[in-house]
Amino acid sequence: MNSIALQDEDVTSILLIDDHPLLRKGLAQLLDEEDELSVVGEASNGQAGLDLAISLEPDLILLDLNMKGMDGLATLKAMRSAGVASRVVALTVSEHREDVAAMFKAGVDGYLLKDMEPEELLDKVSEAATGKLVIDDRLGQVLAQVLRPEEDSGSKIDLLTPKEKEVLFFIAEGDANKVIARKMNISEGTVKVHVKRVLRKLDFRSRVEAAVWVVNQNR
Repeated sequence: MNSIALQDEDVTSILLIDDHPLLRKGLAQLLDEEDELSVVGEASNGQAGLDLAISLEPDLILLDLNMKGMDGLATLKAMRSAGVASRVVALTVSEHREDVAAMFKAGVDGYLLKDMEPEELLDKVSEAATGKLVIDDRLGQVLAQVLRPEEDSGSKIDLLTPKEKEVLFFIAEGDANKVIARKMNISEGTVKVHVKRVLRKLDFRSRVEAAVWVVNQNR
């Protein structure tokens, strides 16, 4: 594993966790061509990735799913348990429904496939850097199935306060907490409190579940 110094705040710092050296190097070169993106660390396994995520606190983590030893799912769970707040996007070869479901339920912020065209991958990573939820276009139907809400979720929305409902719809638009705070003219800390309450009241485990639910409700 290796790491370099964090860049200025206008640049999105990225940590790569993948057990394939050539892929890591190629991905790092691709991302570093973008002025607003900077790879600040690389890890070849889950434990090393967890350690770097805690020490570097990157803005975004690209995480492989199928790694020897501590796989992507275990790494994601460990990061969330350790309080790592970085956005995490799975970058994998797996299109299996079970893998997609498990990663989103564990709190991943996006799911991309490794055989994407480089330009499309850059676009998705750039979107993720702004706080958007990113999903490989080929996985839309799978995601809708694995995140299908419980039947009683519709009535639970009545438990939300007007502010919480507003936050929920901004989440559905893919806005990051900082953006929501600016739109609502409140602090980012207050937004975080609202988000936690929304997820708890609606019994969702991630922002993605909440966003997909809102989209389904408005169809």
